[in-house]
Parts: sequence; C-alpha cells; structure tokens
Amino acid sequence: MDSNLAPTARTSGVGNRRLTVAVIGGSLTGPVTALLLLRAGIDVTVYEATPVSAPLGGGLIGLEHIALDVLDRLDIPQRDFVAYDSETIRQVAVRDRQPTHTVLRTYPGRNTTWPLLHRALAARLPAGVLRKGMRVTGLTHHAGPPILHFADGQTEPADLVVFADGRSSIGRRLLDPDRKLRYAGYVAHRGIATSIPQPDMRDFVRMEPCPGVQFNVAPVPGGCDWTFYLGCTPATYEQHFGAAPTRRVFALPQHITPAARAHVDEHADHLLPPDHAAVVHATATRMAVPVLDIDPPTRMVWPVGDGHAVLLGDALAPVRPHTARGANNGIEQAAGLAAALTQHRRYGANLPTALHGWQRRHLPTAVAAVQQGPVIGDKLGLGAR
Repeated sequence: MDSNLAPTARTSGVGNRRLTVAVIGGSLTGPVTALLLLRAGIDVTVYEATPVSAPLGGGLIGLEHIALDVLDRLDIPQRDFVAYDSETIRQVAVRDRQPTHTVLRTYPGRNTTWPLLHRALAARLPAGVLRKGMRVTGLTHHAGPPILHFADGQTEPADLVVFADGRSSIGRRLLDPDRKLRYAGYVAHRGIATSIPQPDMRDFVRMEPCPGVQFNVAPVPGGCDWTFYLGCTPATYEQHFGAAPTRRVFALPQHITPAARAHVDEHADHLLPPDHAAVVHATATRMAVPVLDIDPPTRMVWPVGDGHAVLLGDALAPVRPHTARGANNGIEQAAGLAAALTQHRRYGANLPTALHGWQRRHLPTAVAAVQQGPVIGDKLGLGAR
C-alpha cells in the first residue's frame, strides 16, 4: 500500500454539510484558490494579514499555459492582466557595457505584473470573502475542526485551512517548522521606472554582463519593470535594508537606504549599457528581494483535529525566481486542490484520500522546482559558494 495514501477509515468530520475552507493569504495564490473553490460551490473566506490601508506589491511574473488556462476558466481574460503579449525572451550578452550577442527564446506563456494580476483577481472576489488585517498566530483543535487564532484574539473554525501566505508563511512555521529559509547570497533589486531603454520595447530582455550578475527588464504600462541580481553578504543586506535577509524577505520602498540605492546605481554604471543604466538611475520606486532557499517539502497535507490543513505555493516551497515557477506552482496546485474538493463535494469522495491524491500529484513538481533553483543559480554564478 502507498504510504502517502490517507487511511480510508479516517473521516473528515464534515458529514453531508457544506465544506468550509479558510484560505490564508490574499496575494495571488490565495485569491485564485478562493475563486476556484467558490465556483465549486464551497464556502470560502480569505484572511489577509495586512490591513486595508497597507499596500501590497510585486514585480514581473511569467505565467505558463497551464496557469493561464486556470485563469481562463475563471473568466479572467488575458487583456485584464497581460499588457504586452510577446512570448519572446531576448538573452543579451554584454561586454564593456555594450551588447555583443543576442539569442531569442520563446517563453511558453505570457508575462504579467503582480499589480495587474492581483487587481484582476481582487475585482472578482465577492464582497465579504476577503477579510484584511487578520494575522494568523496559531492553529489548534478541540475534538473538532481546526481553529484559527488571530492576533486580535478572534478565533475561526474551518474544515480545511489552506495556507497560501507566501515565503514567510505562518502556516509553514506551524505545520512544518523544521524547514527554515536560507539566504542564497544574492539579492533581486527591483525598480519600477517611468521610462524605457528603447521606445519600441515589447519583449522581456535578460542581460548577462558577467558571471554573478543578471539584469532583467520588460515593458509594463507606463514604463518598465527591471530586476538587477547582485551578490550581497548577509551583513551588507542588513546594513542596506535594516534586517537580516531571512527576516526581511521583502524590502519595500521605505526600507531602501541611500547606501542600497547607491550600490545598485554604481553597478549599473559599471556593468550595464548606458541607456539601461540611465533607466536605473531615474527609477524612484525601488524594492529588493533576497533570494532564499529551503529544504524540499516532503508533504503538503496535515490532519488537524477532524479536519485538515494544507500548504501551497510559496508557503509550501519558495523557489528561486530563475525557475519561473513560483506563481505557476501556486496556481496549478490551487486548481488541483479545487478538483479534489469538487470530487468530495459532488460525489462523496473520501476527503483524506482526495487530499493525499492531490499531494501525490503536485508534490514532485514542487520538489523539482526547489532543487532546480540552486542549479540554475550556480550556472549563472549567482549565490554563495
């Protein structure tokens, strides 16, 4: 018998009543999960830790065809979140600040940005489904379903708790505490510019000035979005952004010190073509993301009382950005979870077995993406050695 299968004698405790699901995280994977489950006739509430007044953000996202198809099934047309439909990646070798060789590659999908996709998802969540300012602090049970505990003292029960709360997931700390984030030794410096290097720019461009450095840029509405990968020691990261990389997993604009800005500008002047360096210098809004690793997951599903809790997306397995699998993994896992829960709701499929079948299908892909990141980084000369 497959050891990953749930014991068939175990029941969910739900009986014939409607399944209630709590989704933790209101970025991208959480809303996708909620919309899919709502379509399946399942009661869903999304809990987001940041308050209503706090901004969320992110950069460029590559969505492969499977993820795009999931959004199609949610009746979200691509025009709502894809501003430039180019599938071309221009991989440019740079020497002495001049392009020397360009290779054209075709990406099996489309590029979008976090704000565009988040806006499209949030606009389709029914009123009352998303509750902001609800920071989870614990998960318990008392001879019944899982009970979520929040920072304000509130508690909420749910038959299934879906943690889709990103790289610094409270769900992972509660369910899988031995898997801790590790800093990979380099930073993705990000900027949103109101200008572009070339007036007719439509493609994603990847520049490789030298081993250990990469500069990506793509057009977005109103300008361009760039990412500059540069090596950085843990001590320097803390000096530049005010906290250790595994603690400040996103450095927001208010965290960018003058020293951090100067560091990026100096490398742009030294390594990038002048027109790209000029865009970097002119960029007012900047962020930074430390590249992190983690041990591959060994499971996605945990029994909690008479119910279950699951991890998906970056909450399960944060991956290096070079894999282009972060958002794709989350969306694909959400679609698989919705299919498993639909079989339970419509046809009475055993819930633990359905969840473990979902895990068996999606866990290998998550493990492969985690393992692939350091391999790609090493080939590019990025990261600690």
